[in-house]
Amino acid sequence: MKIGVPKEIKTLEFRVGMTPAGVREVVHDGHEVMVETNAGAGIGMSDEDYAAAGAQVVSTPEEIFGWAEMIVKVKEPQLNECAMLREGQVLFTYLHLAADPDQAKALLESGCTAIAYETVTSDGQGLPLLTPMSEVAGRLSIQCGAYALQKANGGRGVLLGGVPGVEPGRVVVVGGGVAGLSAADMAVGLGAQVTILDRSIPRLRYIDDIFGGRVHNIYSTKDEVDRLIPEADLVVGSVLIPGASAPKLVSEQNIKDMKPGSVVVDISIDQGGCFATSRPTTHADPTYVMHDVVHYCVTNMPGAVPRTSTLGLTNATLPFTLKLANKGWRQALRDDRHLANGLNIHSGQVTYRAVADDLGYPHIAAEQAIES
Repeated sequence: MKIGVPKEIKTLEFRVGMTPAGVREVVHDGHEVMVETNAGAGIGMSDEDYAAAGAQVVSTPEEIFGWAEMIVKVKEPQLNECAMLREGQVLFTYLHLAADPDQAKALLESGCTAIAYETVTSDGQGLPLLTPMSEVAGRLSIQCGAYALQKANGGRGVLLGGVPGVEPGRVVVVGGGVAGLSAADMAVGLGAQVTILDRSIPRLRYIDDIFGGRVHNIYSTKDEVDRLIPEADLVVGSVLIPGASAPKLVSEQNIKDMKPGSVVVDISIDQGGCFATSRPTTHADPTYVMHDVVHYCVTNMPGAVPRTSTLGLTNATLPFTLKLANKGWRQALRDDRHLANGLNIHSGQVTYRAVADDLGYPHIAAEQAIES
């Protein structure tokens, strides 16, 4: 198979879809790889590294999109990239379509087969290709939130860990999934007072076990949200419904009730956000203030630490890339129901129920699309 790896063009996005080590594995299995020049430069991986691994390095994305049978990326294709996709071509990347109707429309019009990292599953309802970036985003949410809390950055001037004789900052994490636990772990490490809200009793029990009482875990209700949000210095939103738009669990009134200079970090923003006041931002301009509360809503948070993120992501995606290349996408999806759950769009049709429901498109089952 001919596999193309273009340079990411989302604002200040330096991750790359394949490392030289991944290229070497794919080439070893008999496939060809074309990489855009400087695709890995942002993480210290040179064109020479890719060439030594067996890739052909070219100067333009048009060459890659025109040549490749499968495109491997990190972030969702921008509209000019969607215009270069074609019928029969496979796209393997993060998509987050429920929050991006323009991209969904463009992908449908292209006729491509789009497989989304974020909806590939594993046994036990895991999301193996989303997990490493959720871990990164969770850890970053505390790092970025702590920075935003500094007075010079618009915050209240609160040190999350406090000092002897001074109460530490209060952190509320809405959602106890992978990102939420990673956020809580970082916040505890800094010495903050941490509360996690979640609606799964087994998950809350697990949180209690692993943190040994160092984190308050509360069953999430509107009353608890109304009570806890105004008390917090930093609120992290980490709610996920796979493939679907994130529910707005924190209302605008909750934001208004927070202390001036408090901070909210919405990890869920790539799925539309879980705060009513959230709107997408970039690493170039990551925060804005609404109702005297600092909002951090960067849609590609892990792009801030691209080397760590790329290595973590490609460790997870490479086995699936090899399956798609070695078997072809149809047989790979037939053989692996978890990979089949990643199919979001095929030949102008939406194949993922949550995306179809949120965007108002007809839905066909992935199994039907695979056999069509």
